[in-house]
Amino acid sequence: MAALVLLLAASAQAAPVLAASVSAFAAAPDDPSAVVVRAVGDGRADDSAALQGAIDAAAAKGAGGLVFLPSGRYRISKTIFLWPGVRVFGVGATRPLILLGDATPGFQKGLANMVIFAGAKLDPARRVPFPPPGSVPFNKDIADANPNTFYSAMSNIDFKIGEGNPAATAIRFHAAQHAYLSHMTFDIGSGLAGLYHVANEAEDLHFKGGRYGILAEKTSPAWGFVLLDSTFEGQRDAAIREHEARLTLVNVAMRDTPVGIEIDRGYGDWLWGKDVRFENLSKAGVVISNETSVYTQVGFENATAVKTPVFARFRDSGKTVPGQGAAYRVASFNHGLTLPGLGQMGATKTQMKAEAVATSPGPRAAAIRALPAVAQWANVRALGAKGDNVTDDTAAIQRAIDSHRVVYFPAGFYVVTDTLRLRPDTVLIGLHPSLTQIVLPDLTPGYQGVGAPKALVLSGAKGDNIVSGLGLNTGGVNPRATALLWTAGEGSMVNDVKFQGGHGTNLYDGTRFNPYNANATADADPTKRWAGQYPSLWVTDGGGGTFANIWSPSTYAYSGIYISDTQTPGHIYQASVEHHVRTEISLNRVAHWELLAPQTEEEAGEGEDTVSLEIRDSHDILVANYHAYRVTRTRKPAAAAAKIYNSHDIRFRNVAVNAESGVGLCDENGCATFLRLSKYPYENAIQDVTSGLLVRERQFAVLDLPANPPPVAPSVFPAGARVEKLGDGFYSLGGGAVDAAGTLYFTDRRHQRIYSWSDERKLSIVRDNALDPINLAVDGSGNLLVLSSDGRDGSVYSFRPGSPDTEVTVIAATPAADHPRAATVLPVNWWNNGEFKDQLDLQTYQFTTLAQMFARDMALPKPKEYVSPDGSLTLPAYRVFQQGPPDYRAMRFSDALDTYGFTTAKPGQRVFVTNGSENKTYSGLVGQHGAITDLKPFADRGGESVATDGEGRVYVANGQVFVYAPDGRELGRVDIPERPLQLLFGGPGKQTLFVLTHHALYAVRRP
Repeated sequence: MAALVLLLAASAQAAPVLAASVSAFAAAPDDPSAVVVRAVGDGRADDSAALQGAIDAAAAKGAGGLVFLPSGRYRISKTIFLWPGVRVFGVGATRPLILLGDATPGFQKGLANMVIFAGAKLDPARRVPFPPPGSVPFNKDIADANPNTFYSAMSNIDFKIGEGNPAATAIRFHAAQHAYLSHMTFDIGSGLAGLYHVANEAEDLHFKGGRYGILAEKTSPAWGFVLLDSTFEGQRDAAIREHEARLTLVNVAMRDTPVGIEIDRGYGDWLWGKDVRFENLSKAGVVISNETSVYTQVGFENATAVKTPVFARFRDSGKTVPGQGAAYRVASFNHGLTLPGLGQMGATKTQMKAEAVATSPGPRAAAIRALPAVAQWANVRALGAKGDNVTDDTAAIQRAIDSHRVVYFPAGFYVVTDTLRLRPDTVLIGLHPSLTQIVLPDLTPGYQGVGAPKALVLSGAKGDNIVSGLGLNTGGVNPRATALLWTAGEGSMVNDVKFQGGHGTNLYDGTRFNPYNANATADADPTKRWAGQYPSLWVTDGGGGTFANIWSPSTYAYSGIYISDTQTPGHIYQASVEHHVRTEISLNRVAHWELLAPQTEEEAGEGEDTVSLEIRDSHDILVANYHAYRVTRTRKPAAAAAKIYNSHDIRFRNVAVNAESGVGLCDENGCATFLRLSKYPYENAIQDVTSGLLVRERQFAVLDLPANPPPVAPSVFPAGARVEKLGDGFYSLGGGAVDAAGTLYFTDRRHQRIYSWSDERKLSIVRDNALDPINLAVDGSGNLLVLSSDGRDGSVYSFRPGSPDTEVTVIAATPAADHPRAATVLPVNWWNNGEFKDQLDLQTYQFTTLAQMFARDMALPKPKEYVSPDGSLTLPAYRVFQQGPPDYRAMRFSDALDTYGFTTAKPGQRVFVTNGSENKTYSGLVGQHGAITDLKPFADRGGESVATDGEGRVYVANGQVFVYAPDGRELGRVDIPERPLQLLFGGPGKQTLFVLTHHALYAVRRP
C-alpha cells in the first residue's frame, strides 16, 4: 500500500492538474504593422465586433497580418472568423481570455464554433459550395479553410465556455501549412470540445472539462497534426475523439476521463505517441476501430499509465490489451500491418512491451523550449535595419546579433547580401514567417558559381541557438546558397520557420509568387534553375536539436532538409517538405535522429523523379507517421518513396504512401474541392538499394531494417504456376481489355499508343495515333471503345482493330436508357471517402463511415452514357472534374479516367470492385445506369485491380497478387517482379492471368 501511495503521488507530479495560465508575451512586441484590438475586455460587454474588426483590418493588408489582443476578458456572442495569414497573439502580464457567456443564444444545438479558421474571402457574387458548419449565426458566404490556407495562428489566448452551451467548441482549427495554436488553456465546461478539427501543429495546449478536448476529422490537406507539451483533464467522454487526423502526440498527458483517444467507428488513424501519460482512465487509454484496415496504424513509445486497467480496446472485435497492474510503463505498443522484413508482405498484428513500475517517472522536459521574455527582445529596426525590401540590412542585422543575445524582427522584408553569423547563444525571433522574411537577392556576389555552400544564416557551432517565426528566402539565382546552415547543439531549436521561394511564398507587396511557367515544367524565368542551390535547411558537422513546424518547399534547392555528418541527437516534429526536384529529406552519415510526422509532396512538374526520403550510411533512425504524397496531377511513375543505402537500425512506424487528393472545381457558382485518385503514387514505399529489396506495402505500421536483410523467395499460386514477362520498356501501361478470343488490348498513354497481345501474334501495335487513350473496353462485335482524356468532359471513340488507321467513330454521350441485353462498363478500382467535406451528423454527433459513403455514392445512377457501336456495351458518363486552365494544360479527373481499367457486367449480376480509400475489395449488384448496390466486403485488401477466373477464384492486386476462394478465404499469392496494377484473364480459354505494371506486361500461366 505504501508503494502504491508513493506511486500515485509521483504520478500526480508527472501529470499535474491543469495549471494557471502563464503569459508567453508579458508585453506587446514592438511592431507598428500589428493591429491592436480596442475593446472593453471586462467580460460583460460584447466584444465580438471589436475582435472581428481587428482581424478584418489585419487581413485587409494583403497576405495576412498580426493582431495583438491585450490582457482582459473578452465576451463574444457570435463566431469570430480568422482569415488566412492572420495571426492573433495575446499580449500582457496575464493571458487574455475569450469568453462565451452562459447560455449564449445559438450555441445549444448541433455544432457552434466560437472561432473558425476560415478560407479566403470570395467575391460576394459567387456562391460558396461548402461553407463550414457551426458559424453563429450561420453564414453561407464564409469559405472553409482548405489546403491553401497558410500561416493562420493563435497564441497566448485562453478560452472559456460558460454553462448551457452544449454545442459549443472554442476553435474550428481547419487549415494547412504553418497554421498553429500555442500557449492556450481551454476551460470547456458544458461545451462539446475545445477544438473541432485539427491542423498542422500545436504546442502547450491545456484542455479542462467538456465532452471532448479535441473532436477531429481528416485534416484539410490530409497532412499530419502534431500536438506537443499538452494536457487533458476531466473530459466527460474522451480526451480526444477523432479519425484520420494523423495524430502525433509528444509529451501529452490525459487524466480523469473515460478514454484517452477514441478512434471513430468505421475509421482508422495514423496515431503515434511518444512520452504520453494516461492516468485514471476508466475504459481505455485508446479505443481502436477498423482494426484490420491498413489505414489503422497505432503506435506508442515510452507511454506511462496509472489506474488505467485497459491500455487498448478494440471496438469491432471487443478484444482488449490489459495494462500491467496499478501503474506500468509501455516501452512500445504497435497495432497494424506489420512487415516481417524487406521484400515481404505484411499481416495485421498487435504487439506490446510493458512492465509494472513501482514509481512513475517525473515529468520530462518540454519538447519545445520557451522563447525568452519579450523584455529581452532587441528590436532590429531600432538597431538600424529597415526591412523595406530595398535597403541592404546586412550590417545592421549583424551588429544587432553581435551586441544582443535576442534579436527580434518586426514584420518586414530584410534584404541581406552576406551570411548572418549567430553567436553560440543567439536567438532570432519573428512572429510571422510570411510577413517577416530575410531575403537574399538574386545574383548576389559571393553566392555565384561553383563553391562550398554559403549560408544565409549560420548557427553558432555547438551552440544553443533558437530561430523562430522567420521566413528565409535565398532567391532563385544563387547556386552556392543554403538558407540555414545549422551546426548548433542538442538543446538548440528551429521552430515555425518557412524556407521561402516555392509554393506559398508571398512577396513584399502581398501577392503570391508563382514558380512555374505556363506548362509547370520550369520557372517562367529561365535563369532561375530548379534544384540549382544547396539544401534549404542543412544540419551538419555535429549539429542537432529540435526542428518543429518547418515548411520547406523551395524548388530552387536540391533538397528541403539535408542532415549530414552528425551523431548529435535531433528531433523533427512536423515538417512539410515539398516541391523539390531531387530529394525532399536526405540523411547522410547520421545517427540518433527521429523524424516524427514528416510530410512530403511531389508536384507534377518538378516532382516526377523526386525521392521523398533518402537515407545513406546512417543508423539509429526513427521515422514515424511518415506521409509521402504525390499530387493527383502526376503523370509519371516513380519507383519508391524512400531509398536506403548502406544503413541499418532504421525503424519505420506508421507509413502512408499515396497519391489521391482533392482537386478544385470552379464554375459560375464558386469553387469546391473533390477527391480524385491518381494512378501514379510511388510504386513502392521503400527501396533498399544495397540489398535490392523493396517494400510493396504502401500503408503499414511496423518495419525494422537490419544491417543484412535476408533474401526473399517469391510466392507463386498455385504451385508450379509460371510468371512470364511478355514485353517491357513501356512508359506506363493501363486500360486493358480482353476480347472474346482472349486477345489483350492495352494503352501506353504517354506515347498515345494502343497495343495488343496474343500468343499467336505476340506484341502488336494496334494504333499509334490514338489521342490521349486512357481506358479500353471491347464490345460484342470486337470494336474497341476508347475513353480519352481529351475534351472538357473527356471523349469516347471507337474503331475495329485491324481497320485502316483513318477509320474512327466518335461516340457522343446520350441520356441514359435501359439496354436489357447490354453489359455495363464500370471502373474496377475506386477512391471514395468524402475527404474534404465534414461527415459529422450534428444531431447524433456520429460520423458517416467510409463504407457508408462508398455505398451511398456507388448506388447513384448516371444521367448520361456512351453506347458502343453494336449496342452491347454502355459506359456511364461519370462526372469529370477539371483542374487548371480550360485548355490542353488542364488535368481532368473522373471515376472512369482515374481507374486502372474497366470491368463489365450486366444489370443483375454481381461484380467485384476495390475501394482504395478503405483498401478493401467488395462485391456488388450491378443496377441500371452504372449503379452498384448491395455492396458486401469481400477482402481486407484492395486498391489497384481485381479479376475472377473461370472457377470463381478472386485475384486482387495490392502490392502483389492475392488469391481468394469464392467464399473469401485467402488461398495464396502470386509475386510479380513489378507492382501489379491491372489484372485480366485472357488468352485461349481465358486461362491466362495478364498482369499490367507500369513498364511491363506479365502473364501468369497455370501448370
